[in-house]
Amino acid sequence: MKTKVIKLNPNFPEELLVDEAAKVLKNGGLVVFPTETVYGIAANISNKDTIDRLYKIKKRPKDKPFSVHIVDFDSLKQLDIVLSKDAERVAKRFWPGPLTLVAFNNKKEKIGLRMPDNRIAFMLIKKAGVSVIAPSANLSGNKPPVSVEEAISEMDGHVEIILDGGRARIGMESTVMDVTEKPFKILRQGAIPAKEALMEYVLTFVCTGNSCRSVMAKGLMEKFVNEAGLSDRVHVDSAGTSTFAGIGPSPNTVSVMREEGTDVSSHVGKNINKDILKRSDIIFVMERYHKNVIISMIPEVEYKVRLLKEDQDIPDPIGRSFEEYKNVLNVIKEEVENIFLEIFKEEKK
Repeated sequence: MKTKVIKLNPNFPEELLVDEAAKVLKNGGLVVFPTETVYGIAANISNKDTIDRLYKIKKRPKDKPFSVHIVDFDSLKQLDIVLSKDAERVAKRFWPGPLTLVAFNNKKEKIGLRMPDNRIAFMLIKKAGVSVIAPSANLSGNKPPVSVEEAISEMDGHVEIILDGGRARIGMESTVMDVTEKPFKILRQGAIPAKEALMEYVLTFVCTGNSCRSVMAKGLMEKFVNEAGLSDRVHVDSAGTSTFAGIGPSPNTVSVMREEGTDVSSHVGKNINKDILKRSDIIFVMERYHKNVIISMIPEVEYKVRLLKEDQDIPDPIGRSFEEYKNVLNVIKEEVENIFLEIFKEEKK
């Protein structure tokens, strides 16, 4: 078989060229394509002959199923899969991205699921309009390819088309997590560290400079989490909408927090970014302005952004008196404690 290699712009894939590959995929052909992790082989899951051929090419035992690649959460319905509340929270934290979830369908069959974070992969699967399985583009036992050259060396003559989208951005296989029962289990170490993937809750506090209000809120929430014995299950973060990377907490912040029995002197400030926002389950902001900044940056996280104090901005104490810092801290403390009780009232030991 002669394999056709199609070079694409990874940032702006040429639709006509992807259309060609999508048609081949839909009609039972095999297409090698890039993801953010490694190159994979796409096959129409409903074509039995294609699947049999894929097993032979991969030299893979048939009792080892392939994972399904999807482009949105609606695709889960087509596969008769309903994720548990906890599993859905994990999926929304990391999808699209380098995490494969193993879940049950309505027949209690385990299925691996992944939503790749790559424009070519998204466009190919979307245009094919069929459910797609996609193992890595290598023979079983060999190293998964992270470049088109490596993919060609493994799959030339075995597949109809290889889409050249440049080097895989991450260059490491996805982390595989079984979510069919609690506690969730890591089946394969990968691009997402196990501890991060298994974290059940990620809460992020946002202010402007990440030196006062969000530092207080983070420190207080961590104190409540530690006292409840939940530190191995809950990650607390903070960031600013407009700060200098590496900035420390203001002296008054350090002082008022010490009175609370919490040392925040080692805090290192950072700006909010898409990865932090995406991987947070709930994002608490001090002002409506912060919410607007976040939504303009990544609109799809709007549903998880909340004002720390409902319907009211918490004023910035920067440059003001120690007493003003204490007043702001008291407001934040009350709100953080209420939030902790709201979220973890059934989790505390």
